[in-house]
Amino acid sequence: MAFTRREFGLSAAAGLAAAAVPGWASARITLGNKRIETVSDGYLTLPPEFLFDGLEPDALQQALKQYGLAAGPLTPEVNVTLLREEGRVVLFDAGAGPGFQDSAGNLPGALDVLGVTPDQVTHVVFTHCHPDHLWGVLDDFDDLLFPGAAYLMGQGEWDYWFDPQTADSIGSSRTGMAIGARRRMERLEDKVQLFRDGEEILPGVAAHATPGHTPGHMSFEVRDGSDSVLVLGDAVGNHHVSFADPARLVGADQEPQTAAAARMRLLDRLAAEQMQLIGYHLPGGGIGRAERMGSGYRFVPAV
Repeated sequence: MAFTRREFGLSAAAGLAAAAVPGWASARITLGNKRIETVSDGYLTLPPEFLFDGLEPDALQQALKQYGLAAGPLTPEVNVTLLREEGRVVLFDAGAGPGFQDSAGNLPGALDVLGVTPDQVTHVVFTHCHPDHLWGVLDDFDDLLFPGAAYLMGQGEWDYWFDPQTADSIGSSRTGMAIGARRRMERLEDKVQLFRDGEEILPGVAAHATPGHTPGHMSFEVRDGSDSVLVLGDAVGNHHVSFADPARLVGADQEPQTAAAARMRLLDRLAAEQMQLIGYHLPGGGIGRAERMGSGYRFVPAV
């Protein structure tokens, strides 16, 4: 049987993903005729300072103990949300692709296991433009992985990362992110559809501005009647610090104070309404709820 270069790449990706990722659809939600599941792109390997920036070594060890975290690198999951309903196959974010970290970029293989081919994806909706969310739009050959898809992004996020001056102003530790984002966005320029806060971007899918992690970060409420789920992206980026003490500033956020304010608003609403949530880096596939706990909250996984 002959393979095109794309088919060969996807076949190889499926094999690598199967070896690296314990499960494809970690959890599922049904809202009317909407079937929502999370699909593993793998995991990231990050230094503890990514969340505990500025802590002295002794304080860092105390924080790790407080939240039950092992010493050494943090390894958060990468959970891509897949929404299927009649006529639409929608991805919320595109994973890391082949050029970021070896432990991530497994989305093509994960989708293959679920019987979803890249050509079947009709829409890719972005929460923001960090590498593990955007870079997966290109395959190993720098071709668009989802060639028939429409690409949807918030106007503010697009404007920020597409601006060639961003690479000079963002700070040296993030320059590579800006350059990488711009390169991929150039490939999407003729296909992208831009939207603003509060718009219904697809039937039953509304955009909510949750800035701070990046300047134009968006979350998405998927609704059917009175039932809904909030796709958070990185608005709440971990299941411990940012739930227990949402006002605490996090080094991963580009605008930490703005991000903390958005996080507090989100968690207050999620806990009050007991709305289901999906977090891009939360454990167990990322699906669960927020519950009040003391002066903060806790993440309650669905599985």
